[in-house]
Amino acid sequence: MTDTAKVVAVTGASSGIGEATARRLATDGHRLLLGARRTDRLDALTKEITTAGGTAAFQRLDVTDAADVRAFVSAARERYGRVDVVVNNAGVMPLSPLEALKADEWDRMIDVNVRGVLHGIAAALPAMRSQGGGHFVNIASVGAYEVSPTAAVYCATKFAVRAISEGLRQESAGNIRVTLVSPGVTESELADGISDPAAREAMKTYRAVALPASAIAEAIAYAVSQPSEVDVNEVIVRPAASAQ
Repeated sequence: MTDTAKVVAVTGASSGIGEATARRLATDGHRLLLGARRTDRLDALTKEITTAGGTAAFQRLDVTDAADVRAFVSAARERYGRVDVVVNNAGVMPLSPLEALKADEWDRMIDVNVRGVLHGIAAALPAMRSQGGGHFVNIASVGAYEVSPTAAVYCATKFAVRAISEGLRQESAGNIRVTLVSPGVTESELADGISDPAAREAMKTYRAVALPASAIAEAIAYAVSQPSEVDVNEVIVRPAASAQ
């Protein structure tokens, strides 16, 4: 249990890193609002956390809808009185070679991975300014630092998240903390969205060695737990046995 419980809004909380982060932050006594489209999973996770003595609620959330994200952040403030941390975690990864021309999937990645983060910032930044402080934790990827075949658009979105995070950090020095967490290969459902057969098969090999989502949750919990004068800016977490 931390000395100071924070109000934390987590997007993409129905599985993977978001779900693990919710569980981990709940053990530190933080008060959570969990968002995702799959409310059945959010309901089960919220009940699990509250049964264990934690504090959590959930709301259906589509991060591609700016109004939906504003309502999500407003719900956190109405329930708990403030919003201290926003974990912009929601993401998709339908990999394919550019020549496959899967423009709809490109658009989806841009909408979720980039606009979703911007919507989270736009919704919470005014509230954080008015209350005198806050913290954005944006989830990127090792793909924010390198590009691989079939991942050009996905990596582009994660490069964007990295750039947005650094810009926000520079503009907000003083009372708004910004952390970029970039996971290496991590157990999640991201690969389930790959429709291209070759890319899907290649991902099986790529993901042969993977971190549990709880490892990324630990990195997030570390950043969130630091005192207000400490800003953990970038964390890259990779499997020790992997060169990727």
